[in-house]
Amino acid sequence: QVQLVESGGGLVQAGGSLTLSCTASGSMFSSYVMSWYRQAPGKQRELVAAISSAGNSNYLDSVKGRFTLSRDNTKNTVYLQMNSLKPEDTAVYYCSARYGQAYWGQGTQVSVSS
Repeated sequence: QVQLVESGGGLVQAGGSLTLSCTASGSMFSSYVMSWYRQAPGKQRELVAAISSAGNSNYLDSVKGRFTLSRDNTKNTVYLQMNSLKPEDTAVYYCSARYGQAYWGQGTQVSVSS
């Protein structure tokens, strides 16, 4: 069982920045594929960014160049740096770990005002 604890959400004005953190339990963190998803009201959950155990990352087209996902295996933590935020980035952001199966955090709200 992998437990995920997210932090860093909040309210920010358009053009601002936030950093989301997700800390995972377990001794095999370096082998986890870590991802951030988001779900806006009335919309389906979508993959925002993912990072492999080798450190390779991929991004949703609409966040490329604005968001950066990184991992620190010494702290069992991934960071989603979000810059140039837009109102359409408003959503609940969920951290996910995949290691045999998918595990999910509780979600953190990101609200971007225009």
